[in-house]
Amino acid sequence: MADSEENMNNALELLQERIGQSSPPTDWFEITQDRIDGFADVTLDHQWIHVDVDRAKEGPFGAPIAHGHLTLSIMGHLPRSEPVPGPKLEGQKLGINYGFDKVRFPSPVPVGARIRTVSTLKRAEIKGGMIETMNEVVVEVEGQQKPAAVAESLGRLVF
Repeated sequence: MADSEENMNNALELLQERIGQSSPPTDWFEITQDRIDGFADVTLDHQWIHVDVDRAKEGPFGAPIAHGHLTLSIMGHLPRSEPVPGPKLEGQKLGINYGFDKVRFPSPVPVGARIRTVSTLKRAEIKGGMIETMNEVVVEVEGQQKPAAVAESLGRLVF
């Protein structure tokens, strides 16, 4: 058996032992109006609930809110490099974002709010000569009971 195949099989075994384990929460990250405005410029989504501060104060959320896709994009910045705490995966050369199975936005992220993520490993299996992991990532908003986002994030690990 080649070293990379052996490393992948060992990593798969280790990951499967971690299924159901959660990472510690990431550090809090503030969502500023400048960040929302910059995202609006990049995506061409200048809907007033995001960028018109005065009008948004009178709107349904009482303040501008982050785009759902901004929350989803920042979510990728917040999780740690390991799916859950534990030893490094020997021989891993690369980890790539493979997409999402399911994404929901149960509550808005108002401007000035701080968010963080908690990730729980739900699945690990070999697919396409790589290990595919599925983590449920929950985006928490400081002071809010409902999460801002819940997503099933797929990653592929190359050995």
